[in-house]
Amino acid sequence: MQIQTSDLGLVARVARLSKSFGSGAGTVTALDDVSIGIRRGEFTAIMGPSGSGKSTLMHLMAGLDSPTSGEVWLGDTEISQLGDSQLTLLRRRRVGFVFQSFNLVPTLDVRANVMLPFELDGRRPTAEEKEWIERLYESLGLQSRLTHRPHELSGGQQQRVAIARALATRPDLVFADEPTGSLDSRTGREVLTLLATAAREYGQSIAMVTHDPLAASHADRILFLADGRVVDDRPGASAEEISRIMLGMEAAA
Repeated sequence: MQIQTSDLGLVARVARLSKSFGSGAGTVTALDDVSIGIRRGEFTAIMGPSGSGKSTLMHLMAGLDSPTSGEVWLGDTEISQLGDSQLTLLRRRRVGFVFQSFNLVPTLDVRANVMLPFELDGRRPTAEEKEWIERLYESLGLQSRLTHRPHELSGGQQQRVAIARALATRPDLVFADEPTGSLDSRTGREVLTLLATAAREYGQSIAMVTHDPLAASHADRILFLADGRVVDDRPGASAEEISRIMLGMEAAA
């Protein structure tokens, strides 16, 4: 009997995952036989030097790219074998994204940007979902900004809108790609606190790619990648401790 991802208390996992680019002598191995799981309701940071494979791992786990070999599971669905239309549907319904560049639609106001995943899915939020979205507006401090367009908001406010949009459909997993990269340090801390709160209080699973030890220090767990392999997997740590690990990894490279 095959063990299901959900039976393991995981929201997503990869098994023996590898990804190569190019061919022949020019082949570059971005990921090399990686097996990890993302636990339900946990805020996981994925760290490593440039070229370590962290963005490739996120793209594969989110179904944005396909592996050279190995398996990618979202819940109990093995996604590496799905076609493009099935993947599009799965991402729309079960995955949320928060990017460094916010990726808001400039012509839509805050409310319409947050509702975009429902529009794309051709449905309206249920009464329970509406209640959840109102709660998000309140906890993210957006209630007085709902009719504003992105250009009328600060960078921090735009990222809060992006977080509200990512959480609106209660996705299985939210991927955050350098979510504080465009923000000043104080606003960045606020955004990271909000992500940590989403995991702790709302049971939201979050996987964040970052190179910033301060950002990673907000996570419950930190995965360190080097040369396409997981070299360390540890519970939350201070920014100083994470910096020491990263310096050690770069010295060993």
